[in-house]
Amino acid sequence: MSSLFFSYSHKDEALRDRLEVHLAALKREGAISTWHDRRIMAGDVLDQRIDENLESADIILLLVSPDFLASDYCHDVEMQRALARHEKGIARVIPVILRPCDWRHSPFAHLLAAPTDGKPITKWANEDEAFLDVVQKIRAALPATHRPEVESSRSGSGAAEPVTVQSGPRSSNLRLRKTFTDADRDRFLDDAFEYMARLFENSLAELEKRNHGIEGRFKRLDSTHFTAVIYESGAARCQCTISLGGHFGRGISYSNTVGGSGNSFNEMLSVEHDEQHLYLKPMGIWSMGGERETQLSAEGAAEYFWSMLIEPLQH
Repeated sequence: MSSLFFSYSHKDEALRDRLEVHLAALKREGAISTWHDRRIMAGDVLDQRIDENLESADIILLLVSPDFLASDYCHDVEMQRALARHEKGIARVIPVILRPCDWRHSPFAHLLAAPTDGKPITKWANEDEAFLDVVQKIRAALPATHRPEVESSRSGSGAAEPVTVQSGPRSSNLRLRKTFTDADRDRFLDDAFEYMARLFENSLAELEKRNHGIEGRFKRLDSTHFTAVIYESGAARCQCTISLGGHFGRGISYSNTVGGSGNSFNEMLSVEHDEQHLYLKPMGIWSMGGERETQLSAEGAAEYFWSMLIEPLQH
């Protein structure tokens, strides 16, 4: 079992509680235990209990927000000690970006943050999806002998064979080149399109809720097409059709019309990959070529197309 330590600002306690709810499955599986300073009992020595749990933690979650970065205790005590243990290879530090802040210039900016691309949890259209993304990254970071599937296979095999657990320092440069099949690309594209549809539907509803005189309309035409329209005082100001498959095979296209012939588009995303990741690459039509080298995740692609839709209302 791996022990998780939450380093956070008390102003983010509600978000910390929600993350802990999402970690419930890992707890039930016996994969993790969690600790934060609200577990301190009356009569305990505050700093001593925090130090004990910080020093014994296998994984340290830095719950990053403007208040976390502004906290002298979080920054100068907990974070510094966490990074020192991480550099020695005796603990793993995972920054979890809760709210937008200037964390990319922090001492932990070199670490891969969660959720994906370091997008703050509060900026996701569906925050439960953001917390799930964080949990999945925590699960993947668990030592092999602490993962539930390893524990269950050992416990169900009669006499357990000895397992060698390597401790001490090791390199973090362990990546190998990955290969991606057509099936991998198609799954990635399907998932990106479905995420995009959910983001548009949720964002239109929230936009309408927050702005008087604004009405949003989302319509799923079929499994590979949806439309979005934003009305201002009853007049259609912004509209689009987004299509899976695109016009050159494997991609997602954006057209700033609804109900057209479907033969024209204003932007196209194609599936590309590097040595490690699949990503979506814009043709750059909308930005006159300025985005052609951008590598977009599913979340980034959805925000890219949403920006195209809402731009007329923001200028």
